Amino acid sequence: MCSAFFPISVPTDFLPFKKHKYTMFQLQQLSLTLGATCVLNNITLTADQGEQIALIGPSGAGKSSLLRLLGTHHAPNSGELRLLDQNPWQLERRALQQLRSRLGMVYQAPPLPGKSRVITAVAAGRLGRQSFAQSLLALAYPQDIAGIRDVLEQVQLSDKLFDACYTLSGGQLQRVGLARVLYQAPALILADEPVSALDPVLANKTLALLTSAAQASQATLLTSLHSVDLALKFFPRIIGISQGQIQFDLPSHEVSPALLDVLYAGESKEAEPQLAPSLPRGARC
Repeated sequence: MCSAFFPISVPTDFLPFKKHKYTMFQLQQLSLTLGATCVLNNITLTADQGEQIALIGPSGAGKSSLLRLLGTHHAPNSGELRLLDQNPWQLERRALQQLRSRLGMVYQAPPLPGKSRVITAVAAGRLGRQSFAQSLLALAYPQDIAGIRDVLEQVQLSDKLFDACYTLSGGQLQRVGLARVLYQAPALILADEPVSALDPVLANKTLALLTSAAQASQATLLTSLHSVDLALKFFPRIIGISQGQIQFDLPSHEVSPALLDVLYAGESKEAEPQLAPSLPRGARC
């Protein structure tokens, strides 16, 4: 265990929706080890309903691992995790599935089956709310074509509605993954480098769409970004992570060049352990 770190508190008048907020997730002295590597160490972090937060930091800092942990892909080795006032690792299978249906993950490389049609990939966003029979029917014969077309229109892909995923570019697949989460309408959106494969114009439009959609539904949005400029432009709260620890947690206007220099100083060339993108254990595609 590394030395303890006490995160900088965020002023209560800074948090959005404070009058009717509830805690979306809470991590208390949480640590995670993958293989022989400690990727998260002594993390204490809380986010309320409606907050929009960007994670920044050097490669291998632990940003993706933190998102995957909150998405219930990983269980912590120590510490406490509560999601929507529940400990996911103490839930029965059905209750865990219901909790996961309220979590939306936007992957850097979405785990979309290549032969699947775009309409089916987007429709899968709501499978967690359906029975097994309903899920099979939705995958074979999607019913809400108009609703799916609408979210694809928002990411400028409505013309790809019936195309197979293997025919799409990396940037298009990334936007299909975003459309899938928009269609799901979760309470907590976890986005891992959601614009990494997009050009600057599309990146700005996509983040504007993601943040406005989260605000409209009062969903909590936690996004990791390689671009500090985009993080500061779109997110009111910034969390800097390095070597598996939170180095600062501040309103964006308080993130100074000096803090960023310290955060990215001596950036490690060794990335955190990477796993192929996948759905949580027990989740349906």
